Amino acid sequence: MLAAIKGYYEKGKIIMKEDAPVQSKTDVIITFLTEDNKKTTGKRIPGGLKGKVSLPDDFNEPLDDLKDYM
Repeated sequence: MLAAIKGYYEKGKIIMKEDAPVQSKTDVIITFLTEDNKKTTGKRIPGGLKGKVSLPDDFNEPLDDLKDYM
């Protein structure tokens, strides 16, 4: 079973904001969410990928693998 519990780290201790959903000794994985890990949302720029993405000229042509079915 996997469960996520929100909490914080302070002065060498991890304080959970809610009770753990287990009653016995259990392995845990702790992930620290530092400011560097938080994604900042920026404004989208229309045409930002212009010149970086291209489609081949034969994009709409049938695939060779499907010739037997055509």
